[in-house]
Amino acid sequence: MGAGHDHGHAHSHAPAGGTATSAYVGRLRVALSITLTVMVVEIVGGVVADSLALVADAAHMATDALGLGMALLAIHFANRPPTGNRTFGYARAEILAALANCLLLLVVGGYVLYEAIQRFVTPADTEGGLTIVFGAIGLVANMISLSLLMRGQKESLNVRGAFLEVAADALGSLAVIVSAAVILTTGWQAADPIASLVIGLMIVPRTFKLLRETLDVLLESAPKDVDMTEVRTHILALDGVEDVHDLHAWTITSGMPVLSAHVVVRSDVLSAIGHEKMLHELQNCLGDHFDVEHCTFQLEPVGHAEHEAHLCH
Repeated sequence: MGAGHDHGHAHSHAPAGGTATSAYVGRLRVALSITLTVMVVEIVGGVVADSLALVADAAHMATDALGLGMALLAIHFANRPPTGNRTFGYARAEILAALANCLLLLVVGGYVLYEAIQRFVTPADTEGGLTIVFGAIGLVANMISLSLLMRGQKESLNVRGAFLEVAADALGSLAVIVSAAVILTTGWQAADPIASLVIGLMIVPRTFKLLRETLDVLLESAPKDVDMTEVRTHILALDGVEDVHDLHAWTITSGMPVLSAHVVVRSDVLSAIGHEKMLHELQNCLGDHFDVEHCTFQLEPVGHAEHEAHLCH
């Protein structure tokens, strides 16, 4: 018979009782408050100054606010305890929120690009001085939010999504200021839709990158920092290990990678050292080289895999 064992390693980025994102709830809430405030300010400024760049930045701010709100809601569900049917609880809710955030970003990016092109066809009379004032307010607020999310974006896809949005907003605010300065000094109104195009083009590529990472989690791809060939090599290098099959690694949510494997061990080695010592050696081997939160091993004697194949048929 095979022997199964589950082992979890504690990591600083995955706090006890929560996912990676849950450590940054307070910062996400502050960032959400700042984003909502600046969004309202920029909408007012965009209408008063007739600046599409400000309105575009405010639209992105609205998406940021929705994304941050979804991230906070997802954390609430993700930290609910597991049940008999949902053995990992609602941890995947964070990834679903990140996916929804990506789709919203793509819609907003497309809208901004469309409106910018329309401005070239029908130019507007943008007030440069007011646009600079409102753009500067947005830039300062975005820099504060970026400083709050800097650390968390390395550990959580949801926080990274929020960070990328705020970063794009900061660059967008800078583009707004530059375009307004050009209008103020030269009167060249085309600077406003050009700045809007820049904002739109900053939104889309970053969103596709985040979308790819999110889909990798949903498709249960191996974590990007875990080389499966190297994992197999390390396991096979242990004394007495003959083979490894059904080797899988995936990510439940940010900061929660999982690995499972069926390890074929010579019977004489198992008899000599026992199942417990072999499991400890496997756990120590992977724990020293790979950042995997939960490892599950099934120890099998030589020939057991053929028995499993027969049962499957």
